Amino acid sequence: MRRNLGRETPREFTLIALGFVFSLVGTCKSVVADDWKPAQGPLMTKWGAEVSPTTTHLEYPRPQLVREDWLNLNGLWDYAIRPRKEGPPETWDGQILVPFPIESALSGVMKKVSSDQRLWYRRKFQVPPKFLGGRVLLNFGAVDWESTVYVNGRKITDHRGGYDPFSAEITTALVGNGEHELVVSVWDPTDKSFQPRGKQINNPHGIWYTPVTGIWQTVWLEPVGISYVSDVKITPNVDASSVKIEVIPSGGSLAEGPRKHFRAIVLADGKEVARGEADWPKPLDLKIPAPRLWSPDDPYLYDVRIELDGDDLVTSYFGLRKIGVAKDDAGVNRLFLNNKPLFQLGPLDQGWWPDGLYTAPSDAALKYDLEMTKKLGFNMCRKHVKVEPERWYYWCDKLGLLVWQDMPSGDQYIGPNDPDPIRSAESEANFLREWEAIINANRNHPSIVVWVPFNEGWGQFKTNEVLEFTKKLDPTRIVDGPSGWADRGGGDLHDAHIYPGPGMPKLESERAVVLGEFGGLGLPLEGHVWVNDKKNWGYQNFKDKTSLTKAYKNLFYKLQGLHAQGLAAAVYTQTTDVEIEVNGLLTYDRAVLKIDAEEIAALHKSFYGPPLKLTEVMPDSRQKPQDWQYTFEKPADGWEKPNFAVKNWKTGPGGFGTAITPGAKIGTEWNSDDIWLRRTFKIDDAKFTAGNVRLQIHHDEDAEIYLNGIKVAELVGFTTDYVTIPLDAVAQKALRSGENVIAVHCHQSTGGQYIDLGLVEVK
Repeated sequence: MRRNLGRETPREFTLIALGFVFSLVGTCKSVVADDWKPAQGPLMTKWGAEVSPTTTHLEYPRPQLVREDWLNLNGLWDYAIRPRKEGPPETWDGQILVPFPIESALSGVMKKVSSDQRLWYRRKFQVPPKFLGGRVLLNFGAVDWESTVYVNGRKITDHRGGYDPFSAEITTALVGNGEHELVVSVWDPTDKSFQPRGKQINNPHGIWYTPVTGIWQTVWLEPVGISYVSDVKITPNVDASSVKIEVIPSGGSLAEGPRKHFRAIVLADGKEVARGEADWPKPLDLKIPAPRLWSPDDPYLYDVRIELDGDDLVTSYFGLRKIGVAKDDAGVNRLFLNNKPLFQLGPLDQGWWPDGLYTAPSDAALKYDLEMTKKLGFNMCRKHVKVEPERWYYWCDKLGLLVWQDMPSGDQYIGPNDPDPIRSAESEANFLREWEAIINANRNHPSIVVWVPFNEGWGQFKTNEVLEFTKKLDPTRIVDGPSGWADRGGGDLHDAHIYPGPGMPKLESERAVVLGEFGGLGLPLEGHVWVNDKKNWGYQNFKDKTSLTKAYKNLFYKLQGLHAQGLAAAVYTQTTDVEIEVNGLLTYDRAVLKIDAEEIAALHKSFYGPPLKLTEVMPDSRQKPQDWQYTFEKPADGWEKPNFAVKNWKTGPGGFGTAITPGAKIGTEWNSDDIWLRRTFKIDDAKFTAGNVRLQIHHDEDAEIYLNGIKVAELVGFTTDYVTIPLDAVAQKALRSGENVIAVHCHQSTGGQYIDLGLVEVK
């Protein structure tokens, strides 16, 4: 099947012949497309309401390796649920809309499949005449978890892995020119076995969600020649202004088939900027003149055309970008993009949908989440224990959104202080195989900058060995190790999870320190929740948008102080509500944004310049104990006023509390319920009275702070370390040149206790 390399081949494809889809849908006899409807689920998105069997995910599903001719097999298939040990069914239970998992409303079925059962699929299809004469490939975007594929009764392939694509040649199984039968068998034990499953669980509750079984990404056919491109590996080199292109041909062996010669052309805005030819397995190193680097602010993509032996033409793309950990001008380890430090800030992105579960209702829906993430001023998101269809990463590449990619968790879960468990040999081998397949399938996407093998203690084992394994697979990216909980000292990042936070680990000489999860502020909105009862869950819930927005902004003001201290990145929980979790920035149906986009975006973007500089106005007791007047007995009214006559108060060094309190530096022991503090300090420079002055405070628990008799802060709950809190205009005006009095009341109810604070000017 010889191709003309000079032909324009667009990166974005839809079906070349929609009539193929319509004729294929008609082969499922029991329901016609017009009669199909989704099952009645708890919640529906606007995109889900538009889904139909003839318009289901029509876009070409593999943007990094595109062929012009292809046939979409999404649509109505027959299905049957049978005991696991039984063979193919003789009768079918009904029809299912592929590629939606059977548990979802958009599948039209919404049934669970137990670990003792097997899910069967069947559909008929015809091969277009133009596909004949070469080879025909059958492709699956993803099937969860163990699948076997048959064509015309002949077994074609087996596959284990719920998150990586797989293909099989079916040419010899295509007998005759009429209808062909495709049957797929799927077994998925969910949480009854060791396989990666992410947040799926047989009994959904809390932060654990509905199981997902079976085909959940696009299925398609495509014709290829006798020789064809099996894979392409594209590695940018920003420092050398070049790109390395490695073409992996079919067969993968020099002994198989004819000479495998390939040609690659790089295009910028449709114009050729580089080309080269080589014989496999030799790679091409192509210089890129006047290189335009990929970044969130300028997500520029180069197109690539690759021809193999004149028999196969594929198109791909790449972004020239570099990611790494390096020291900034102050000697602090930061995340560097294209050799410049960049604070990475984004939401934890679960990628679940109320109507499609793992599968977005449409490509527009998939894109919407990312557009909203950009609109909110984030430059990154962390894809949490799930791997998305390739088009999701394509939109990240195109829109300019950095991605931290998790490995879906599975097997044994451990606590923060537990040692690494020992997996079975089968479980360990399966983890490494699936993780390698996920990395290889997505390695060309410039948006992916961090690999996250483990989330907290979820399936964590042989931690540093797995981190090293990941780094060897892809030395061009950062490896997080692990995200939260049981850190073993490996990887490129020390990653903490602190709710609601924020907080940070201590700075290190080799690794950058990041906040892999924080926030989780919840707001259930009636009419937009998965369950309409008190089971809705968030780390800290609020009553309305106003109170949520205020709490959200306060978190990020504190985060600014941590950025100044050396924090390199932060991940807020989370993009959307998911099932009974209500701590999303968006509702689960994506119908309501819970915070003001413009106001929050401006706050987020303040992190992308140099870190704020903090100038001491009144020191706290971390570096040197500061003397305060204090009492454990409730003082007389007016105790907070500057001219209050202090009697019977003691004087002692801060901070005040008990040694068991995290982050505390004890100068004076305080173990009663309440403490009152006063301190006088001077401001010699009048500019501080109109400056941007903030509290540096560690409080456990509730604290009231007064400046010159005016209440400037009322803080509820506790912190686990010193945080930076802004003062409003009233508080700024309360400060004056010369002598000032600060007064504090702190109340403690249980556990550790501590109070210490200072003032800094932020520039």
